[in-house]
Order: sequence, then C-alpha cells, then structure tokens
Amino acid sequence: MDLGGKRVVVIGGTSGIGLGVARAALGDGAEIVVASSSADKLAAMAETLPGAKALSVDVREEASVAALFEQVGTLDHLVFTAGDWAMRGGGPVERVDIAAAAAQLEVRFWGAARAIKHAVPRIRGAGSITLTNGMIAHRPRKGTAVSSAAAGAIEHLARALAVELAPIRVNAVCAGLIRTPVWNMIPEDQREERLQRMTRKLPVARVGEAEEAAQAYLYLMRGGYTTGQVLRVDGGQSAI
Repeated sequence: MDLGGKRVVVIGGTSGIGLGVARAALGDGAEIVVASSSADKLAAMAETLPGAKALSVDVREEASVAALFEQVGTLDHLVFTAGDWAMRGGGPVERVDIAAAAAQLEVRFWGAARAIKHAVPRIRGAGSITLTNGMIAHRPRKGTAVSSAAAGAIEHLARALAVELAPIRVNAVCAGLIRTPVWNMIPEDQREERLQRMTRKLPVARVGEAEEAAQAYLYLMRGGYTTGQVLRVDGGQSAI
C-alpha cells in the first residue's frame, strides 16, 4: 500500500522516533501533520521537516485533542509516539506514590486513548492507527512496575481496538533501546559508554536509530493485512 498522497498525523512527531516516522513517511509521498506540546520544537519544524504541517496539542487535555482533529480534518493514518518518560511513581511497590504513578499514564496511555477517540470518526476506511510501547513491558526490572504496566496496557489497547474499529487497522510498535533525546539525561561524556554497555549482549549489539524504528511504523501503515499486532524493534532483545 502506497503512502503517496495519504494524510498521516504523527503525535509526538517533533523529535525521536516520531520525527523519524514523519520524515520517512514524507519521503514516501505522504502529507504529514506533526503535533506536539513543545512550542519550541513546533517552531523549528519548518527547518527540521520542510513540507510538514506543525500543530500544537496537549494530549493530557481532551479539549486540546478535539481541537487538533478539527484542524486536521480527514486523515488516513494516526501514529502516536508521544510519551512522558519521567520515572514518576517508580521504586518498590510498597513505597509507590499512587498519584505520581497515575500521572505517568496521562500521556502514554490516556493521551493515546484521547487521540484515538477524536481521530476515529475522521479516519478513512482503509486507514490505520499505530501506537507505541516499550520493551519494559516484557523485560520489567525491580522498581518499574508502573512503567511496565503502562507499556503493556498499550499492547492490549491495540489488540482490542483492532477488533472494535475494523476495518481501521490498529497495531503497536514495541521499541527497544533507540537513540532519541530521552537519553540526553545521561551526561554526554558518559552516554556512549553507557549505551554500549546496555546493548553489547544483544544479537544486534548496538543502539537502534530512530530511522530504523520508523520503518516498522511505515510497514504497519502500508501493511493492509496486518492488524492487532505488536511489532518489536529491539535488536533481538526479546530473543535472549
């Protein structure tokens, strides 16, 4: 299925994997709308991604999401890559701050749900929705129960909606360690060594690039016979 002339909305499309998806789909001839809550990143989109339309949205606010899709109008594909990566509500479960843990779901899960709610009436029949989760859903560590549950919830949402929304196709990409700005929290002089240490035992023993992860989203947009699936892009982490 060709993306030429298709309208693709990427929420979270101003950086990281989302930007990679937007750039790859634009290169495939799609009409791209990127949406983000970052005013600075949106302002830079004319240079970062010439030809894309940049719109503001706060996925924590339903009115903002509704307004976004009023501006977008009809679309063919929705990609949701937005995420609040702050580790709020982490730590041993007996000491979890429940309010902080609930806030962690506002963007990744409830933000996705709000976007889907308002996008669905506008998605053309052969269209698709692609969500994003992470390998922490399958490789939880001590103190990450909330993050693991949030990531796993996205997979269940994708499968259930594939049934509910048919013929609109719904899938998810489960990303491993991909080079995105989130890793800038590691001091620059330590970053590469830390990332290499984290990936050296993988079958593909390196960090993945956003452009590589983006190809999974393009496949799921094009793949007209694929729905209710979770496509892992993890350097083989799930195999070991």
